[in-house]
Amino acid sequence: GFVGIAIGKTLFGGLGFNVMNPALVGRAFVQASFTVPITTWTPSMAKGRFLEFIPSTWTAPFCVPREIGPWLESLQIDGFSGATPLSMMKFEYFETPWKQVFFGSVAGSAGETSALVIILGGIYLACRGMLNWRIPVAVLSSAFVLSGALYLQNPGVYPSPFFTLFSGGLMLGAIFMATDMVASPVTCVGVWVYGILIGVITVVIRLYGGLSEGVMYAILLANAASPLISSMTQPRIYGATKKTKGAKV
Repeated sequence: GFVGIAIGKTLFGGLGFNVMNPALVGRAFVQASFTVPITTWTPSMAKGRFLEFIPSTWTAPFCVPREIGPWLESLQIDGFSGATPLSMMKFEYFETPWKQVFFGSVAGSAGETSALVIILGGIYLACRGMLNWRIPVAVLSSAFVLSGALYLQNPGVYPSPFFTLFSGGLMLGAIFMATDMVASPVTCVGVWVYGILIGVITVVIRLYGGLSEGVMYAILLANAASPLISSMTQPRIYGATKKTKGAKV
């Protein structure tokens, strides 16, 4: 909270002046500083999953986490893997059926496991005029096209385009993060360029980078490029003519 608000927003002038999405600035700090806790989840569909946490979650700073063996035995499950569908696809080439990630019957971070709920929320905000629908459409369509082309090239290595859309944080980032009105371009052409940039970078990081997910860094990079995109896509004023060199004002 401190990093997101103080550094991501207040340092640049406060509300309406932040260059990047403050929530993503805070999350980038947390992911870099507390990698293990932020990527550890309760087993999917486990008994009492809404009433308790994994014991290692409450590990104090600079201390060794508790063993989770006894806790796993109490759940009466044979084993537990903290790998998300994206991690299994990237490192084990195992693609989780897209219907599971679409409806949210897999383990993962809050907000990334049910694309259906996120889509419904995005439609509501778009109907209320609270987000520019062009941005999520540009993000998702560019990611779909690029991942689809790679999938057709080598389906044994690259995931299907539907899995790309519904897995990880792409849907959440496209609808709720990339549409930040302050950190996104203000021109009609600019929002399309901005969205396509996010979709392409996300797929590139997922497939060729060291991380299994790349939407957070893709949005932050696009936020940084947003002022440049806006300045380069300014529409010509109706009736105005370009100034020529040496012309008198």
